[in-house]
Amino acid sequence: MKMNEGVEWALHSCVNLCFIPGEAVTAKRLAAFYELPTAYLNKQLQALTRAGILSSTSGPKGGFQLARRPEKISLLDVVVAIDGADDAFRCTEILKAGPGADSKADYRKICLVSQAMHKAELTYRRELSGQTIADIVAQVEQTYPDTAGNTRRWFANLKS
Repeated sequence: MKMNEGVEWALHSCVNLCFIPGEAVTAKRLAAFYELPTAYLNKQLQALTRAGILSSTSGPKGGFQLARRPEKISLLDVVVAIDGADDAFRCTEILKAGPGADSKADYRKICLVSQAMHKAELTYRRELSGQTIADIVAQVEQTYPDTAGNTRRWFANLKS
């Protein structure tokens, strides 16, 4: 399974927005922090806005902010906003074409490969839904105590 790189960008953007609460930050400024292409990051930020994770304000003081408290935003929320809700594994029931196949059977339910992949997907989604942006922020602050202050200073000093 391969996630869209926008998932990483979106997660980091959400974490950074936690370090500068109450301030709307433009896509250009968020992109500059990691030297990302602004237009592409903006698409990810718009997807987060459509999902209700971010809010967007236009105008000279406009930009993006978290729309919900960080403890109410799971990592799965962000992944689904960027990559969609479809399962990574899609059973196409190839067993129907095999010898002795039953054309009436729903192989998505009885195929052991499909069952194993579905179980793994549930575990993956459960893990992501059990962690929030707030959890990541707390871990960053504990592991790298200077990060929040450095991030705030970087955005405060950035022109435009």
